[in-house]
Amino acid sequence: MKSHTEYLTLNVPKRMGFVNITPRVEEAVRQSGIREGLVLVNAMHITASVFINDDEPGLHEDYQRWLEQLAPFDPSPATYHHNRTGEDNGDAHHKRQIMGREVVVALTEGRLDFGPWEQIFYGEFDGRRPKRILVKIIGE
Repeated sequence: MKSHTEYLTLNVPKRMGFVNITPRVEEAVRQSGIREGLVLVNAMHITASVFINDDEPGLHEDYQRWLEQLAPFDPSPATYHHNRTGEDNGDAHHKRQIMGREVVVALTEGRLDFGPWEQIFYGEFDGRRPKRILVKIIGE
């Protein structure tokens, strides 16, 4: 059993956005040399997410509108108690909670073992600065 760790860095220029990171994860898998095992992809920030879904722009727009309805951006401390700390990202913490922290994907014959249309996405909810994503590959 061996493991390989990489850290991806992203800087999403908007407050909220989704980035398909599948090619970067696939490159990490290639570099690892691991053919059978698991890949963990983890958003290392509490206002960001990693999730699996379809790479379809309409779906991404639907997610953004839905998340904004559930937890609208409002820097006011009256809306989010978290903003009383001097932050303005209480909504981003809620959005991350809904979209999840990480994904695990099986590796089979050196490839991500996806169902049809599945891709890995980084979801940003408090962007405009560099953030890291952990990619941990474990197997043989």
